[in-house]
Amino acid sequence: MSERSPAPGGLALIESLVNTLDIETGVDALDTADGRARFGLAQDELPDVRDLRESLRAALLAHAGHPPHCEVTPLGELLAAAPLFVAVDTRDGSARLAPATEGPLLSRIAAAVAESLVAGTWTRLKACEAVTCHWAYYDRSPAGRGRWCSMSVCGARAKMRRYRAKNQ
Repeated sequence: MSERSPAPGGLALIESLVNTLDIETGVDALDTADGRARFGLAQDELPDVRDLRESLRAALLAHAGHPPHCEVTPLGELLAAAPLFVAVDTRDGSARLAPATEGPLLSRIAAAVAESLVAGTWTRLKACEAVTCHWAYYDRSPAGRGRWCSMSVCGARAKMRRYRAKNQ
């Protein structure tokens, strides 16, 4: 739903995964072969990936100061199972956490979270506060106080509801 540009670095993967479900319509891109192929997923991985997606959404809602949208497995518990290693660049000695293998989505997500923690961008990835949306977006506002994925859709709806409630 968002007109915003994608999140930077590995956060784009997380944003993309969270946004595979349109809460308002119930359409789940992971139900299609093309939707699963974007993440390298097999049909039998869907229950675990959907749990991961909703745990990520809950964390992104927390970044925006909101409670979880439903009961979820804590994200830390899920990421604890991700095989990562410290990759050291032989040219300059820089280091980063990397997936032990490129395949598992969980490892790629864990590496993206670690990368964004180091970069200081993790808490800028948020979920829209609109209950019918909760779309992931990267908050580029100077103060980091963005509330909606789209000011022209979710923000406008919220402001109109507030205006109507006040003027009744």
